[in-house]
Amino acid sequence: MPFRVKDVVFSEPSGGAQAFAMFAGSVTMASLFVYFGILRGVPSVHSLVMAVGFALSGLAESLPSERRRLAGGLRVTAIALLTGLLVLIISVPDVFLG
Repeated sequence: MPFRVKDVVFSEPSGGAQAFAMFAGSVTMASLFVYFGILRGVPSVHSLVMAVGFALSGLAESLPSERRRLAGGLRVTAIALLTGLLVLIISVPDVFLG
């Protein structure tokens, strides 16, 4: 199992459609943060965290092929950030749900 994870995380960046999808998700989450956080006055830090995680993942997929290690590091950082958000939402739901 560990060799499979290493092969997936540190594989060549795919670029193209995956990078575009991740950046589009990042823009969507940032827009939700602006709408709910600033215009509606409802704190939505989780949207900002998700936007950063998606942006890191999109950046990892848009790197050149020879930057496998950097892409892997960005993927691991994005996974850790989003997993940390999930753990916080599960363990302290009152903070996120109001």
